[in-house]
Amino acid sequence: MGKNKTSEYNGEVMRRFLNPKNIGIFENATNVATAGNPKDGDVVRLFLLIQDGTIVDAKVQVFGCPVAIASADILAEMVKGKTIEKALKIKNKNISDALGGLPPQKIGCSVFAESLIRNAILGEK
Repeated sequence: MGKNKTSEYNGEVMRRFLNPKNIGIFENATNVATAGNPKDGDVVRLFLLIQDGTIVDAKVQVFGCPVAIASADILAEMVKGKTIEKALKIKNKNISDALGGLPPQKIGCSVFAESLIRNAILGEK
């Protein structure tokens, strides 16, 4: 019998994977961006509602592994309430740290944060 692959994830990753709070879309999003590679299996779409320079709401749609789902969920939580300037300072490492660290082979599933935020806010590709 093989090892359960989810057993390599810490409690925070599993909690967010099993019970994400920021999954979904909203029609009144002011900014939307997508990151990831469908060929590799992880794709994240970020929906932001920005008012007066502050991100008042954020949701994500995710197709991917448990780490991608947990990373996207915590990313949405981290940007809520932040000014655009502060949101742009969120780094990929902040996501990994907020999840309590990730297995080395799964770091790639969480490295979309910086580009996703930048693409959503600034429209960069």
